[in-house]
Amino acid sequence: MYEAKYKGKIQFETVIVDACAMKLVLNPWQFDVIVTTNLFGDILSDLVAGLVGGLGMAPGANIGADAAIFEAVHGSAPDIAGQGKANPVALMLAAAMMLDHVQRTDLATRLRQGLSATLNIDQVRTGDLGGQASTAQFTQALVARLKA
Repeated sequence: MYEAKYKGKIQFETVIVDACAMKLVLNPWQFDVIVTTNLFGDILSDLVAGLVGGLGMAPGANIGADAAIFEAVHGSAPDIAGQGKANPVALMLAAAMMLDHVQRTDLATRLRQGLSATLNIDQVRTGDLGGQASTAQFTQALVARLKA
């Protein structure tokens, strides 16, 4: 139904989910957008999170015609709630995606650059990334970066 409307404008490909998982691991750059059901999307997003450092680094978005939701792929991580162990990067990257969505790319870029500098220049990292910073310590380092 949509293929006729977008023929010649967008390239479509139907892929079985297990083959898609393999393609993502072998060459994730071949995909611009993946449209799938919630179940398969959840599985594939967890899979590719491993390619970028783990679930703590993977933002997620569900964008519809009338509403959009932005969140960390890992969800709320109730098993470590209140312990200061959670990596806040995924949620912050989801916030950057939301800023892009509401056409505040200036703020989204600033946030992404601050995150990159905090991780790569300042070397402030939570335990899942081999560091020792708590959630609050990482956030404080990011805020200091953003104020600079």
